[in-house]
Amino acid sequence: MDFDRLVTVMRRLALEAGDKIMEIYESDDFDVKAKSDESPVTAADEAADALIGTGLREAFPDVLVVTEEQAGTHTQSADAFLIVDPLDGTKEFIKRRGEFTVNIAYVEDGVPLRGVVYAPAKNRLFYTLASGQSVEEKGALGKGEPGEQDPLHVSTPDNDALMVVASKSHRDQATDDYIGLYNTRDMASAGSSLKFCLVATGEADIYPRLGRTMEWDTAAGDAVLRGAGGEMVRFEDHTPFRYGKPGYENGFFIAHAPGVRLQQG
Repeated sequence: MDFDRLVTVMRRLALEAGDKIMEIYESDDFDVKAKSDESPVTAADEAADALIGTGLREAFPDVLVVTEEQAGTHTQSADAFLIVDPLDGTKEFIKRRGEFTVNIAYVEDGVPLRGVVYAPAKNRLFYTLASGQSVEEKGALGKGEPGEQDPLHVSTPDNDALMVVASKSHRDQATDDYIGLYNTRDMASAGSSLKFCLVATGEADIYPRLGRTMEWDTAAGDAVLRGAGGEMVRFEDHTPFRYGKPGYENGFFIAHAPGVRLQQG
């Protein structure tokens, strides 16, 4: 894979999809439908999915492209694939909270090597460079030449005063019980894959998820986290988290900065 070209294409498509999403987000009203699993979907999800899927297939015709809104059509598997969540945090979008993201990642041999996470309503853009280093781009976020890029580095955690980030729309008692095993100084809530980015920037030390997710929900954020020196592990045994699983379905996980003393749930 040509990582220079890959990052350029992923960044541009994420920004273009963000424009589509914001057109609908800023409209007076938009329809919300229910998918077969009862999760919500909007015209913004569908438009962004079509734009990114088409763009990736044109740019990388020999690479499998897996997208959330076309998930039912994915019957093949591959050692290397692109995986897309065109609008992660649809519930945040519907409630007009702004904490939704566009997510594109490239996975090879079970590892998300490169990824982009774009929060258009917050004007925050995180991605991995061709080198693998993660950055947050500042400024106008034009679709041509990138602007100023701040390298991302995870925190050096204090295990007596950890900063925890957890889901805004999917918190439950099991998650709260697990967080209670740690000595924390504070806890933040955030929507979508922004939680990974908060660990990647050092704004949080740990993000546990005890709930159902799909690989397109996590791959891009995981790539950004890894490129900032962070780790993502399986909840049950703290082994490395892998991608390309049957049905692209995730188990529980913990995303964290190295140095956090992980607890058994």
